Amino acid sequence: MDIQKRIKSFGYAINGIRLLFSSQANARIHLFVALLVVIAGLTCGVSPAEWLAIFISVSMVIAMEAMNTALEWLTDLVSPDYHPLAGKVKDVAAAAVLITVIGAVVAGLIIFVPKITYLSVLVFS
Repeated sequence: MDIQKRIKSFGYAINGIRLLFSSQANARIHLFVALLVVIAGLTCGVSPAEWLAIFISVSMVIAMEAMNTALEWLTDLVSPDYHPLAGKVKDVAAAAVLITVIGAVVAGLIIFVPKITYLSVLVFS
């Protein structure tokens, strides 16, 4: 195991994170929403299990956005001209992001709706 190679690989991954957030508006939107969710979690006092669900959901959405971006760039490289299969690749990769986002939204609703409902009952009663 060459430690220098491992350190270099982390550098490449960090560069990929920089590329993702510097070039992809949707990745920045996901990051902003994640920040709002963390603030909401701190405000509402979510449990450790709920934090785990939030962390997994946020990680999955951002990771899927990274995979979508990588597939789009690779598709553009190998098929610079329009090709129906290239379009299908991009559409299915985008669908993977959407499916993950829907799962994260459902998890967020399960976590936050009862807390918001409880807080609103306290405030308005």
